[in-house]
Amino acid sequence: MTTYLGVCGWPVAHSRSPQMHNAALAAAGLEDWRYLRLPLPPGLFEETVRALPAAGFRGVNVTIPHKQAALALADRASDAARAIGAANTLTFEAGAIHADNTDAPGLLAALPFAPAGRSALVLGAGGAGRAAAWALREAGAEVAVWNRTPERATALAAELGVRAVTAATAADIVVNCTSVGLHEPEATFKALPLHADSLGAGSLVVDMVYRVGGTQLLEAARTRGASVVDGLEILIAQGAASFGRWTGLEAPREAMRKAATTIATP
Repeated sequence: MTTYLGVCGWPVAHSRSPQMHNAALAAAGLEDWRYLRLPLPPGLFEETVRALPAAGFRGVNVTIPHKQAALALADRASDAARAIGAANTLTFEAGAIHADNTDAPGLLAALPFAPAGRSALVLGAGGAGRAAAWALREAGAEVAVWNRTPERATALAAELGVRAVTAATAADIVVNCTSVGLHEPEATFKALPLHADSLGAGSLVVDMVYRVGGTQLLEAARTRGASVVDGLEILIAQGAASFGRWTGLEAPREAMRKAATTIATP
């Protein structure tokens, strides 16, 4: 009998998770496991997810725009998922849905240094933004959050004990958690409140978005002398944590990295 995993999102065609996880399953010898792409509009998300266990699914990753809805429908949740207010990993076990958030540890694992004592600017107040703000705050950074809708940034800041801002400020760490650059990379600087001081030498710029050849945001950051972290590194880190949760095995990270970096985005 085949055991299924998947990634739920809207849109989700860009996701490299199927290639990455199927490579990991093969490397681990799990021949009867398959990882699928599941495009789900918001109106069908809860109904479909609740039906997945009966269809042979062990778990799913969750991406834009469903991360808060994923937590809301879960029967149980990890302390981190509850504290963040969003989930990116659902596991179906013993007739229940368990929610985890591997975005937060994935982000911290991808950073080249500990964020304690550093300033951080998080762009976006959705599920990924919530995870980034919580993770950086827990790791000792001084966190500010910007969102296109200021009220969302204010609400997130109040919940997580960080600071909301209405304009970009210079920071040691800048993390893009919006979908800007996913489909229209040229729109990056029109839609984000960035300026040269936010991307200069001595700063670290992290983009949760990943594209073949990198995003315009990371290219601009490199040009200005900043260090960068590509979204693929975070994808691999959080994917490895999800893989372990579902299978009980240590994730074959090199197989995951090879698949994620050599398969082109549709």
